[in-house]
Amino acid sequence: MAQAPPRFVFFVVFCITIGGLLFGYDTGVISGALVVIKDEWNLSSTQQEFIVGGTTLGAIVGGLFSGYFADRWGRRVITFLSSLVFILGALIMTFSNHYSVLIGGRVVVGLAVGAASMVVPIYIGELAPKEFRGRLVTLNVLAITGGQLIAYLLAWALTDVHNGWRWMFAISAFPAAIQLCCLPWLPESPRVLIRRNQEDKARGILHRIYGSKVPESIVDDELESMRQSMRTENASRYVDLLRPINLKPLIVACVLQLMQQFSGFNTAMYYSATILKMAGFASTKSATQFSIAIAATNMIMTIVAIVIIDRFGRRKLLLISFVGMIVGLVLLGIAFIFIVGLVKITKDECGEYIKCGACALDDKCNWSPGSLVCTFKGDARFTDLTDACGSVTTRDRAGTWLALASLIFYVALYAVGLGNVPWLVQSEIFAQGIRSKAGSLATATNWVSNFIISVTFLTMTLHITASGTFWLYAGILFLGLVFVVFMVPETKGLKLEDVQKLFMGDQRAYRRAESAPKSRDSGEDEYAGSSSDGDSAKSVVVGSSSAQR
Repeated sequence: MAQAPPRFVFFVVFCITIGGLLFGYDTGVISGALVVIKDEWNLSSTQQEFIVGGTTLGAIVGGLFSGYFADRWGRRVITFLSSLVFILGALIMTFSNHYSVLIGGRVVVGLAVGAASMVVPIYIGELAPKEFRGRLVTLNVLAITGGQLIAYLLAWALTDVHNGWRWMFAISAFPAAIQLCCLPWLPESPRVLIRRNQEDKARGILHRIYGSKVPESIVDDELESMRQSMRTENASRYVDLLRPINLKPLIVACVLQLMQQFSGFNTAMYYSATILKMAGFASTKSATQFSIAIAATNMIMTIVAIVIIDRFGRRKLLLISFVGMIVGLVLLGIAFIFIVGLVKITKDECGEYIKCGACALDDKCNWSPGSLVCTFKGDARFTDLTDACGSVTTRDRAGTWLALASLIFYVALYAVGLGNVPWLVQSEIFAQGIRSKAGSLATATNWVSNFIISVTFLTMTLHITASGTFWLYAGILFLGLVFVVFMVPETKGLKLEDVQKLFMGDQRAYRRAESAPKSRDSGEDEYAGSSSDGDSAKSVVVGSSSAQR
């Protein structure tokens, strides 16, 4: 049985995944902060969308350029710079006194988020022992979902605190400071050192990673694999992505990343407190409190996905995820009919809204619970105006709890499939020489589509109703389901070199993998396996079957 990695490896992975934690925290904290900032600064729906979208816009730029500079300067330098940028962005947001300054802070944080999303998995993958690489890399996914959960917990605790939203942003500086303190002990990636012709340093780091008992031949194999990999990558060009054997997997990777965002999931994370407040939870604090359940569901089901994905396969989990999310979105739309009705939030007169849910969505209107009427904000005739809707009838109460249940179900099915599989498939379907270039384009597709969704969600709820928005996402997911059925092959159990054959119509490699005897523990032999590109595909991101124990 493979020995556990040295403690040094766990220390390194802990320090690096702080970047993933900050990624999750800074994308999740806006959910709770926004419902407070909106009221304090009297923001319109469009202004709220751009506060949310600011981080995504920064992440597009940070993700695109960090890959280039990570190769040029090294992974350690980019981690250092991203920590500084996280701290800078936190300070700008904390002390912002104007809408435009807050957006600027969100964009700055987005630069660090984009850098972390690109560099952290690469850094861990290049430092982790190959027997444990899958499990260690997926710790970054857990760190992201854990950061989102922490953000919701703190938002719930600070909602009613004076300047609580400023504290929500300020707290994100502390993990970044911890990461800065760890950096003097973090090694550079052996791959970067090989590129710099510092082979002795790379060999020393590999000995620390694998432990003092590792045979020298294993280290030699790792070093030779790195040299060969770099020679292959240097020989590739972006134009090679247009070759038929590369174009089809590129389309698959980009469409899956597009579907991950066009499913509307990040609106559930960014706007969950806002959605639940629209759904009838009577206060900002109660809406934020139930957002915690959504974030916890995402984290728990991510763990479930890690455990079962090698057993069930990527394609099957994607199909289950798509179908379940469609059902969840359809039910969420039905719930909002009970709460809001099929009403466009574009009325000239507030009095035309007969439901509190619709009234609360219009920026210029407030609801009077005592009189059960909608009127303009600041109407002196009423003393009980609010933009929060308590569930006052059995019908409204049923709609409120249906909205919460369907939202949690939708998030659970996302986390078990569509939230993880696109990243895994992206790591498996490309040839070694074009993997990093194709992966950067697929990642950019993810962030661009993320931005489009985040800056259009509230506007769509105003013009095609909340129910219509959720049903639109469901329709997009149906198209994605059809795409998966006809275009996405199963890659479970295949070597990376065999995956390419699937896109050439050769199913023999998959049939061989299916008929091969299954080992109870793929990690039985200490230091087993070579470091060539022929390693099992599943060990790249999600881990070997030994992770299921």
